[in-house]
Amino acid sequence: MKRIMIIGSGGAGKSTLSKQLGWISTSNDEWDNFQERLVLEESWIIDGNYGRTLDIRMTQADVIILLDFSRWITTYRVIKRRLIYHGKTRPDLNEDCPESLDFEFIKWVWNFKKTKIPGIMEKLMKYQDKKIIVLKSPKNVEKLIKQIKTIGVGYFREGEN
Repeated sequence: MKRIMIIGSGGAGKSTLSKQLGWISTSNDEWDNFQERLVLEESWIIDGNYGRTLDIRMTQADVIILLDFSRWITTYRVIKRRLIYHGKTRPDLNEDCPESLDFEFIKWVWNFKKTKIPGIMEKLMKYQDKKIIVLKSPKNVEKLIKQIKTIGVGYFREGEN
């Protein structure tokens, strides 16, 4: 398992999980052609939804992790994140991109499970040859991290996620 894709609602913890699995941020200069070049590399971890490039990443990924948390968790997290990083740039964002929050984003996060998850699940059906892991709670993420630390990133025990 060398190519890992992580998707889910804002506030689900995509960037946090990516960091725990070994994600390294990309500088602003490299971002323009990032998606096309990166998926050709031998190993990578990409988090984020980036709808127009989902298929590029899904086609090349070995593992697809979907963080499918409740709207209460994700909405709470984006509001909390806004308060923590008020006027600052989060470590997982590009430079000079201060944390912001508006009603449209909160609405998008609140409705993600209803409006986006069905389409993502439909898209995942096309990639049954991949290892697909759907995590429904932060506790499931903790179990996955513990499992990876115990038996290695290349192995997952079926049925424990």
